[in-house]
Amino acid sequence: PSGNNFSSAHLGSSLGTLLMAFVRTSISGLTKGSLAFLNYPAQLMFKSTKVLPVMVMGAFIPGLRRKYPAHEYLSVLLLVVGLILFTLADANTSPNFSFIGVVMVSGALVMDSFLGNLQEAIFTMNPETTQMEMLFCSTLVGLPFLVPPMILTGELFKAWSSCLQHPYVYGVLVFEAMATYIGQVSVLSLIAIFGAATTAMITTARKAVTLLLSYLIFTKPLTDQHGSGLLLIAMGIIMKLLPDNKVPSMVPVSNATAKLGKSSLKEAKRPSEYI
Repeated sequence: PSGNNFSSAHLGSSLGTLLMAFVRTSISGLTKGSLAFLNYPAQLMFKSTKVLPVMVMGAFIPGLRRKYPAHEYLSVLLLVVGLILFTLADANTSPNFSFIGVVMVSGALVMDSFLGNLQEAIFTMNPETTQMEMLFCSTLVGLPFLVPPMILTGELFKAWSSCLQHPYVYGVLVFEAMATYIGQVSVLSLIAIFGAATTAMITTARKAVTLLLSYLIFTKPLTDQHGSGLLLIAMGIIMKLLPDNKVPSMVPVSNATAKLGKSSLKEAKRPSEYI
């Protein structure tokens, strides 16, 4: 079928589509809700270590069963240790740190890793699925899961009243939606042109810049323990990006070109791990 014609069959079963939408909605709620208990740099560090649950869960997803070399497990260890150091330091310096926030953002990480592996499995089992179909079904389809809780808790009416009192919020929301869309399209383009490793490095650098700006703008105290944690996290991410030390086998040029085309197409259809 044509990539321009939407078909739910591209995404497999309807149950899989609903599950993906529910998980995506839950991730958004937990991530944004955790900011009421965590400051943004602490949340950012948790999100930067998403590779740990992705690696663990990827080994159990049917159709994937991914295995990783030893240096990638070492990189995960560095990420976790760095996260612990940063979290403990942040607990002493940030008034917005709370155990509830840690639980919420950890739950969002686990669900986010599941979503990434689920999307990869859908792309693998349904190669005709396009990125736009995946984005549509993981966002708009999740709307029915979001509206009832907002009505029951009264958050919908509070938000509506607050927006009426502060009309500029509408502009902020529109800008955020546009920026999010542009970011997702940009990541997909980077993967298609430069490959997954370069894209991961760029998005990691973006997170580091965001973290630095947060401390500069809000003048938060940055201790030596913060620096040690950030250093270990950076080492872990760099080690994660190291290529495997394998001797390439001799492959005919025609076969190599065909495999490269298939690999690039597969990488371009996996936005969730790099956003």
